Amino acid sequence: MENEQSVKKQRDVLKWIIIGVAVLAIVVLIFGAGMLIGGMKARFSYRWAENYHQNFGGPREGFFGNLGRPPFPQGNFIESRGSFGNIIKINDSDFVIKGQGDVEKVILIANDTIIEKAASKVGKEELKVGGRIVVIGSPNDQGQISAKLIRIFDVAPAK
Repeated sequence: MENEQSVKKQRDVLKWIIIGVAVLAIVVLIFGAGMLIGGMKARFSYRWAENYHQNFGGPREGFFGNLGRPPFPQGNFIESRGSFGNIIKINDSDFVIKGQGDVEKVILIANDTIIEKAASKVGKEELKVGGRIVVIGSPNDQGQISAKLIRIFDVAPAK
């Protein structure tokens, strides 16, 4: 009888140890995922800043010429996987939008980029300077966003 109770206690202890290890593993995985995502956002913001001159032809004194004014809002990273805002310049294979915090981003358009307006797919000729858009894509090493999906919104006429 005592032997059965001893075995039962050992099973209960072993069960709680396994549950504890599983919970610890889940916590470590969640923490690791947060670190990975934060690192990706920081890496994109760093690359964006390092390639500012190449993307936008920045100030003559260099990107760090005015250290008192950061390139993007203090304490926040810029969006690396998409953005929304108004188109300010259009080129053959890319365009520039001004998004949150007046941050300008270069958006690359590929042949497989989906461009939608309302409920239908349209061509890149529908992109107009001043147009309001949302972009979803992937960051590249030059601090640009390779667009996978672009959604064009109709801008309400001014009254």
